[in-house]
Amino acid sequence: MSVWPKLVPASLSLPDGEGVLVSVSIQIAPRHLESLLEALAHIAFPINPQIYHDAAPGTLVEFPAYETHLDEVRRVLQAFGFDPQSLRITSMLEAIQKP
Repeated sequence: MSVWPKLVPASLSLPDGEGVLVSVSIQIAPRHLESLLEALAHIAFPINPQIYHDAAPGTLVEFPAYETHLDEVRRVLQAFGFDPQSLRITSMLEAIQKP
């Protein structure tokens, strides 16, 4: 049972001066978590990731970001040896409302 209304909002975005707020997810093998967190520490905006260790088939790391920063996230991940295509981007409102 969900407490969210079944109505579809007119917009599934949270706009700001920096663009739309999105949820960024990265699925990795647990042994790469420390390297991923080191990479995220080199991004110019503050990241407070949520880490889910029981996410099959590995570890899931999620954090919010503005769309305008996604290119930077991809560049930093690639510089640390991660596949920038491994990012999963979801509307923040969708991420908040997921069961």
